[in-house]
Amino acid sequence: MTHNHKVSDKNQLSLEQREVLFKTLNARFEKNMHRHKGLEWAEVQAKLDANPEKLWSLNEMEITGGEPDVVGYDEKKDEYIFSDCSAESPKGRRSVCYDREALESRKKHKPENSAIDMANAMGIELLTEEQYRALQKLENFDIKTSSWVQTPSDIRKLGGALFCDCRYDHVFVYHNGADSYYAARGFRGSLRV
Repeated sequence: MTHNHKVSDKNQLSLEQREVLFKTLNARFEKNMHRHKGLEWAEVQAKLDANPEKLWSLNEMEITGGEPDVVGYDEKKDEYIFSDCSAESPKGRRSVCYDREALESRKKHKPENSAIDMANAMGIELLTEEQYRALQKLENFDIKTSSWVQTPSDIRKLGGALFCDCRYDHVFVYHNGADSYYAARGFRGSLRV
């Protein structure tokens, strides 16, 4: 069964938006070569040109403060891996609980959104703990903030969710009620192109 994701007009960038985004991504790519040693921007841009819906998702990452950049290349699948590389958890994605179920379970003081819903709407995935740890090997992120990460279903069934941060030069994984939300906690996403 194949899924044909038809790109709607709202999920397409104008020519001007594309040019601005390409300039931003290219400058970030060139400035941070330690994140993607041996990779060439021209090849990344060619992939993006062929996948406009991915460009839309990267723009969503950008406008919510994620500062996406290439953090790897999957040779088997011939895909570049982008991740949010903002120093702290993306500003436009904070104060969110973990998922829709957690959001609906709150009786009072509901957050405006959930991490999983936002990621789905943006066409990206929350980082797994493993991806988060790999990102932290490139440089230290979330020194003052924290980020929700994909939570195993057995933990989620019991009402919990996981988040990570970096303190004392170490990555820590913690748990919280999935319905909790904090001004200093958002989420980082991953996108394959």
